[in-house]
Amino acid sequence: MPTPTYVRRSLHRGGAPVPPLALGSWNTWDRMTRDEAVAVIRRAVELDAGFFDVAYYNMGPHAENSKTDILFGQALRESGVERSDIVLCGKLWLWDWPNQGFRAQLVESLERAGLDRFDTLVVGDYMHAPDVARLVADVNELIAEGLVGSWGINNWRIEHTREALAEATAQGASGPVFAQLKYGIARRAMAEGDAYGPLFADGTLTLQASDVFEGGILATGRTPQRKIGADVGGIREQIAAVYPEVARVAAEFGVTPAALGIAFCLANPATANVLFGASRLEQLEQNHAALALARDHGAEVRDALADCWVDREVRADGAW
Repeated sequence: MPTPTYVRRSLHRGGAPVPPLALGSWNTWDRMTRDEAVAVIRRAVELDAGFFDVAYYNMGPHAENSKTDILFGQALRESGVERSDIVLCGKLWLWDWPNQGFRAQLVESLERAGLDRFDTLVVGDYMHAPDVARLVADVNELIAEGLVGSWGINNWRIEHTREALAEATAQGASGPVFAQLKYGIARRAMAEGDAYGPLFADGTLTLQASDVFEGGILATGRTPQRKIGADVGGIREQIAAVYPEVARVAAEFGVTPAALGIAFCLANPATANVLFGASRLEQLEQNHAALALARDHGAEVRDALADCWVDREVRADGAW
């Protein structure tokens, strides 16, 4: 393995450091050929992006029955990369839980991708408050069975995250160790605000930045025709309006707007890694420039983008 460009951080205290760049699965692996997918996986390991978020999108707002997880698994096997050189993160959905139990979801997800276990997983967001005590117990059954090593949450309301942490302590069980939150140049309230901020500051949780390009808008200046993440707070037009400034700053640093967005997130000490979609090898290569930029000029990047924060009035506690 080559010497890493950026110092790896752990998802939780005492955990193994993880790659700073993470590749997401939503509408990604089905946007490239098999050969391209194999090449992206191999190169991701070389570029310290060997953290793969793998999910079966089959219910709730994601009732797409996508084959992206199956395609990823096929490409992973063809790539020949060593299992020990990558980190695999699964997802559990709350849309039909507990009717569709966590174990059934996870086993199906593993079988579809041809995997035997996940290193960690994310428990997805929800429309209605979950039974947190049962949720913690159910996730810990998966950990005890060896199907997963740890877990985190995805855009939960802070009250439920704190409840999960308290329940884990009460049960003598494993609580969430990281929060996968929408976070980037324009959308900072939840990750940097007074709700989650203290949990990051004291090391209770680490941050996995997701949707950092706002569906591609802050990477290209264009709103894609495909389905993208939710527009929490109804600020997407304001986000699109800051793209010219993002592009200008990126040019000053000699990187793409996408690499600039990743470097911005990594420059936050709370960030363990940054999750993004790359459907072309060229995108992955360009995004890798974020590591050197964050390492050498992280504070300067954040200073240069100070005026691009547009969700200051959006609630920081995760309530929509």
